[in-house]
Amino acid sequence: MTIYIDIIILENLIMNSIILYATAIISKSKIKYTRIFIASLIGSIYAIIEYISKLSVYSNMIIKLILSILIIYVAFYPQNIKKMCKKLILFYVTTFTFGGIATYLIYVIKPQNIIIKNGTYAGTYILKVIFLGAILGTVILAIAFKMAKNKITKKDMFCKVKIKLENKEVVLNTMIDTGNMLKEPITGKSVIVVERSSLYELIPKEILNNIENILEGNLEKISEEIKIKYIPKLKIIPFSSLGKDSGMIIGIKPEKVEIINEEEISEERQDMIVGIYNKSLTKRGEYNALIGIN
Repeated sequence: MTIYIDIIILENLIMNSIILYATAIISKSKIKYTRIFIASLIGSIYAIIEYISKLSVYSNMIIKLILSILIIYVAFYPQNIKKMCKKLILFYVTTFTFGGIATYLIYVIKPQNIIIKNGTYAGTYILKVIFLGAILGTVILAIAFKMAKNKITKKDMFCKVKIKLENKEVVLNTMIDTGNMLKEPITGKSVIVVERSSLYELIPKEILNNIENILEGNLEKISEEIKIKYIPKLKIIPFSSLGKDSGMIIGIKPEKVEIINEEEISEERQDMIVGIYNKSLTKRGEYNALIGIN
C-alpha cells in the first residue's frame, strides 16, 4: 500500500485538533484556534518523524511526554505547574478515549486497508475513523464527566468555615470551589473569598466600606487608629475570575481559619488569606464564601 506523508500529516492534524478542542471544553479553557492549530501541527510533524524513524521504547516514551507538555503549553499556555498537570491529565484521558475508540473502529470497518508502523496508523479509512471516533469519544466523555459530576453531592460541596481575627470570629457557609486556585502572590498562601457583608463582625466598617478607596490608595476616610492597626495587615490580590477578566481585591491575614465538615470534624489552617469580595457570591444566599481544595 502506498502511504503519502501529506495524508498522515492531515490525519494527525485533524485528530490532534479534535482532541485539544475536546480537552479545552472539558477543562473549560479559553479556546484559541491558532494555538490549537500550531500545537496540532507540532504533534503531526512528530507523527511523521516517528513513522520514518526507529526509536527505542523508553526514549520514545520520554519524547512523547515532553511532546505532550509542549503541545499543552502551546495550546493553552497554563500559568503554573498545577494548571499544566490538570490539562495534561485531561489531554491524556481524552487521547486514550479517542485512541481506544479509533482502534476498535479500525478493526470493525476494514482492517486489511490499515497498516501500523512505529505506532502510527495509516490507510484508506483513517479519516472516517477519526470523525466517527471523535463523535463517539465526545459522547462517552460527556456522559462520563456528567456521571462523575452527579456523584458530587451537596454534602461534598459545602462546609462551615470559622475565621478568627483580633479575638473575634465568624462562621460562614462556604462552597468548596475546585476552580478557586486564587493565591496571595507574595506568600503563595491560598485565598478564601468572602462576601464583604459577612465580615462586619470581624473587620471594622471603616475598612469594609472603603475597599475601593483603599485599592486606589485613598485613606482619607479611615481614622488613624484603624490605619495603624489594620492597613499594614492588608494585602492586594490580583484575580481573573468573579465576573472579571482581571482585577484586584483586598485580603487580610486572619489569626486562624477552621474548616468544619458535616461530621463536625475540623481542620485548622493558618496558611490562608481572607479575600474581601464587594458583591454577593450567590443570588439566593446559599453560601457567603468560596474556598479551594488546595
